[in-house]
Amino acid sequence: MGRRRAPELYRAPFPLYALQVDPSTGLLIAAGGGGAAKTGIKNGVHFLQLELINGRLSASLLHSHDTETRATMNLALAGDILAAGQDAHCQLLRFQAHQQQGNKAEKAGSKEQGPRQRKGAAPAEKKCGAETQHEGLELRVENLQAVQTDFSSDPLQKVVCFNHDNTLLATGGTDGYVRVWKVPSLEKVLEFKAHEGEIEDLALGPDGKLVTVGRDLKASVWQKDQLVTQLHWQENGPTFSSTPYRYQACSESGTFLGLGTVTGSVAIYIAFSLQGVFLCGSCSCCVSGLLL
Repeated sequence: MGRRRAPELYRAPFPLYALQVDPSTGLLIAAGGGGAAKTGIKNGVHFLQLELINGRLSASLLHSHDTETRATMNLALAGDILAAGQDAHCQLLRFQAHQQQGNKAEKAGSKEQGPRQRKGAAPAEKKCGAETQHEGLELRVENLQAVQTDFSSDPLQKVVCFNHDNTLLATGGTDGYVRVWKVPSLEKVLEFKAHEGEIEDLALGPDGKLVTVGRDLKASVWQKDQLVTQLHWQENGPTFSSTPYRYQACSESGTFLGLGTVTGSVAIYIAFSLQGVFLCGSCSCCVSGLLL
């Protein structure tokens, strides 16, 4: 008997590379595209409205933001501001969602009666420039500042994240440099070489420390541009001396780490002790790499 397929929530008209969920509005933000190649595949950021209809989760397109020839490869969210990695640049976007005045009564009624039920097909969207109206909810998206964040021979921003109070954002890319920028001016405040080769992921902690992982098989902790410590997997963990590996991502909690292999197995360890808490040897959907 085949594996049960998960229900499809939404299908975008372009390859998806980044997802975020806005906790204040419940909007699902999906981004991607076909890049500058003339293949007919569009580039954009889609804002989706999530609803429960007859007990099932549904997603409807609320607004489509055209990013022209640039596919969004990574996203970070800070309140109503999105940081989008597009080729070698970081583009800031601001979005604002609010109910139309004539739908306040409907909004109040929905709070009393539970999730709003839609009858029939969703009505067509009405677009007015950068503003979209959809079933009583209005969304406006505007471009803010943009800056080049990677300067390698084949430049690409691979990761972006905000700090804990959303006053700074950090970027990393194929040139191995970490660059830190003020929000929303995108004035550069810090730049240093963190890895030989591509930076796979980074995370900013509340104490000002920065964690980076790269394709050079290193995971590092920084205080500004000063190296605090590095994680050496072969020294501190299980004996995988002949097994190729690379660090893939940083998690915000730091409580657990996950290990996925090309053979389809996945394991979860407690971060500080590397004690195993879960092991599955038959996950065909797993990807290789260590998730920190």
